Amino acid sequence: MPSTLLRPKAIVLGSGTSQGVPMIGCRCATCLSTDPRDKRTRSSLYLTDGISSILIDTTPELRLQCLRENIQNVHGILFTHQHADHIMGFDDLRRFCDIIGTKLPIYASEEVIATLKRIFPYAFDPSLEKNGYLRVIPHIIEGTFQIGRFTIHPLPLPHGKITTLGFLFEQEKKKILAYLVDCKTIPQTIIERLLDVEVLIIDALRDEPHPTHLCTSEAITMAQRIGAKKTYFTHLTHHKSHKERQACLPPKIYVAYDGLEIDL
Repeated sequence: MPSTLLRPKAIVLGSGTSQGVPMIGCRCATCLSTDPRDKRTRSSLYLTDGISSILIDTTPELRLQCLRENIQNVHGILFTHQHADHIMGFDDLRRFCDIIGTKLPIYASEEVIATLKRIFPYAFDPSLEKNGYLRVIPHIIEGTFQIGRFTIHPLPLPHGKITTLGFLFEQEKKKILAYLVDCKTIPQTIIERLLDVEVLIIDALRDEPHPTHLCTSEAITMAQRIGAKKTYFTHLTHHKSHKERQACLPPKIYVAYDGLEIDL
């Protein structure tokens, strides 16, 4: 059946930090919680308008995330950076190559492309271009680009010794979504670019300060300066439950969870 243009929406595939929640061997209240919102796979996002579908990052749980949300197609994969929790599900993309019958376009910084080539060299090997193998077309992000009706602006962000990429998505010149994970701050120039954005999804690791991630208070400050109609916190640790986090947040700021659907 042909695809149908729909109102764009985002699906939070994963909302957890690098070790996920629950953590292996942890007996804290959050890790033992029966609230499904406290089951957090590694952070990832899916964006679709019914015609074009975009995946941000390939987490170690990518296959399970796609099965859970019944994701059957993807037209472009964006990478924020090269840390393991954001790339190690890369091989699971092979199924989408079989579904669409062609190579998958991936978009990332030069550093991320180099890392993927080192870890997954077969995906870039022209001699393996056949069914059952992962086949990709790498695109180095150097500025604004287009996937279907989505205009995508890369946003360089500081994350310890490396630079990650956030993304601002537009449709029909409307700023519908900004996705900013794994960052310690948001530069003023980027804050100004994000004014009037409809939805902001932003790193908010934990309450205590962290050297390379926004903590809760820092994320609140950034969110209020940007002023999105709705803000969602993601990339979360086990230090507080979903319910406890939400109780501490000001209006228009919400805690994301795995499987959350956001109309844009």
